[in-house]
Amino acid sequence: MTAITAESFAGKSVLITGGMGFIGSNLAIRLVELGAKVTVLDSMIPDYGGNEFNLYPVSDKVRVNYCDIRDENAVTYLVKDQDYVFHLAGQVCHVMSLSNPFPDIEINITGTAILMEALRKHNKNAIVVYTGTRGQYGASVSLPVNEEAPTNPKGIYEISNLSAEKIIKVYNDVHGIRSVLLRLSNIYGPRSQMKHSRFGVVNWFCRVALDDDKIQLFGDGTILRDFLYVDDCVEAILMSALTPEAYGEIFNVGSDIPVNFRELVEAIIKVARQGKWEFAEFSAERKAQEPGDFYSDVTKMARMVGWKPTTGLEEGLAKTIDFYRKHRDKYWTRAGEPVVSGSKG
Repeated sequence: MTAITAESFAGKSVLITGGMGFIGSNLAIRLVELGAKVTVLDSMIPDYGGNEFNLYPVSDKVRVNYCDIRDENAVTYLVKDQDYVFHLAGQVCHVMSLSNPFPDIEINITGTAILMEALRKHNKNAIVVYTGTRGQYGASVSLPVNEEAPTNPKGIYEISNLSAEKIIKVYNDVHGIRSVLLRLSNIYGPRSQMKHSRFGVVNWFCRVALDDDKIQLFGDGTILRDFLYVDDCVEAILMSALTPEAYGEIFNVGSDIPVNFRELVEAIIKVARQGKWEFAEFSAERKAQEPGDFYSDVTKMARMVGWKPTTGLEEGLAKTIDFYRKHRDKYWTRAGEPVVSGSKG
């Protein structure tokens, strides 16, 4: 079992790709608290979630490099002398990948290959943690879904994540670059983008509720998902990085408590004390990608790493809503913006 102590990352050099995004910025803040020397790589592509305000609490303690994961020279420079590389940079929009697959291929696949080649040539001793998606499984064969389940992704986004995972696994097995491969399931919490509904279903629903608008609930509201608060996700990432037995392994990172979308929406409205909801028809695009019920089996992570989620849904929603109430102006402005909601996640 792995425990994060005050000494775990103290003085360690850490690179976070996509470090101004949702999960990356929360990870950066936690690592600074633990005494790490943090470098962030982010290309700040519009609508992908990068936000300079995300790092505001530690802005004077983090080194920021504005570059693209596809920039071979920049990546080569940044990986040198890093003890840990947390690879979170990527195209993360399911819907975009249906109309334009090339950002997924170029960022998620080519970008990952560039990163791993740079490590092979210049820093084989770094420990890598990659964050993929539960979408790599596709439709569930049985529930809960464990790491032995077949992978039949339903979109280019999910295929690109699976490809990136397999690339990193090859570098682990063949080149000896110690790596942990995580499949994340519906992460929510502070510092997510809130301008559109194309990814981050829980946070988007929180935004609609905070605007006191009507959440559109696709289908009949009974589809099951597991929703994980971002602080729990960050702990899973850090604990897996510290666990030698985890290197070369694939782990689910999610909640072991499934919730249907109607329960989720009702919990958000209850916590926010505002907002409404109504049923809506799936769009053709969303219906084509909807995998049905999904929730994670996290027993492997609990057994090998010692991690389990600790934040209940209403507690996590309360922290999320409180954050955006305080910092709404940094994430969206109300005037003149249309509300387009969805339940993809």
